[in-house]
Amino acid sequence: MILAQIQTIPEVLAISKVLILALLSFTLAMALTPLLAHFLYKYKIGIQIKEKSVSGEKLSYVNKMHAHKSGTPTMGGILIWGTVFFLATTMYFLAPFLSEKLQCVWLGRLDFVSRSQTWLPLFALATTAMLGLADDWMSIKKIGSNKGGGMRFAWRFAWMIAISLLGAWWFYNKLGWDTIHIPAIGDFIIGLWYIPLFIFVIVSTAISSNETDGLDGLNAGILAQAFVVFAIISVFQDKMNLAAFCAVVAGSIVAFLWFNFYPARFFMGDTGAISLGATLGVVAILTDSVIALPFVVSIYCFESISVVIQMFSKKFFKRKVFLAAPIHHHFEAKGWHETKVTVRFWIINAIIGLVGLIIGIVGSGL
Repeated sequence: MILAQIQTIPEVLAISKVLILALLSFTLAMALTPLLAHFLYKYKIGIQIKEKSVSGEKLSYVNKMHAHKSGTPTMGGILIWGTVFFLATTMYFLAPFLSEKLQCVWLGRLDFVSRSQTWLPLFALATTAMLGLADDWMSIKKIGSNKGGGMRFAWRFAWMIAISLLGAWWFYNKLGWDTIHIPAIGDFIIGLWYIPLFIFVIVSTAISSNETDGLDGLNAGILAQAFVVFAIISVFQDKMNLAAFCAVVAGSIVAFLWFNFYPARFFMGDTGAISLGATLGVVAILTDSVIALPFVVSIYCFESISVVIQMFSKKFFKRKVFLAAPIHHHFEAKGWHETKVTVRFWIINAIIGLVGLIIGIVGSGL
């Protein structure tokens, strides 16, 4: 059993690698934050609070509640994925070199880039980060036909479909994945249905992450919890490089959260929200924990469901169910302070996330 094996020297070293890389990620991101903040403030890369929704309707609550945030720098997600790629590249090339030169075998273990475990999450992170970065830049410069600038949702959706379709093809044709695991029950072969399932998981997680990124610190806290949970699940599955990757992402998110909590010095932006959501979906698939994912990010489900309900009700019944959607804005409109909504949503997600962790561990067959 893993609990017995974890006490042996190789497993202790592997877990130490995960923890050390998480600490390195946090430290590096904290060190880089002043540089990024200076750049964002110097060139005034700030958000503009929109007066109208994407459908052209005048916003009743959100623009008033967040008017004071206009001009706050965005694209802070660069700090997160930039830290991840810097560490991945550095450890891949430098760790083996230093290990040989300094005659320290342990240094070589810090490399966490591997074809079977981290290539696909890194690919998802890179491609969707560029998509989000382009959307953020268009919004800041008010480029595009979208209301107030930015890439139209249809284009963003099409790009996310294309990226996830490429990933689905790789999983299905190259890796031969065509099953879904139901914890405590077993594997079910779903054949070609694996491709639309893959696409749905990646796209829905990316969109939900973007919808949740509406309050200072809210999405960053949810994502930090999620990547920690999947790091633990990966350890139980003996996927230590994937666990290290999740730990590196989590470490950089916590550093970002230090400056993103209310009142935020800068925001994550689409370059962070979309990319981290999509990457989280890939990690869930790699760990065969798709069933656990909705529990691990339960707030995402609540946020997206509230948006769907609101849109459906407005279209067919010409009335709102919530004062504002996603649902975190509804509670703001009811008079809750932003930090109260954020912390309570964190607590709810953490409690339900423990259920997701148990499901993920059970799914490992332990």
